Amino acid sequence: MEPILMKERLARLLSVKSLVTLALTAVFSVLAFTEGVDQDFMTVYTVIIAFYFGTQSERQIQAMSGGKKE
Repeated sequence: MEPILMKERLARLLSVKSLVTLALTAVFSVLAFTEGVDQDFMTVYTVIIAFYFGTQSERQIQAMSGGKKE
């Protein structure tokens, strides 16, 4: 892998929304294996994960279409 590509991926990984998503996923994993997941936390976690992957998907769709909105 080229060093420039690695730097770009690392920069994207260290964005705020990525860090929040990774932190919440770690908390979710710990809760799932120990005391169980509260319904309120599950709702918040689901919304954040859906937002994160939804924005990534939208960005990929726009990149494939040349940035044009339909």
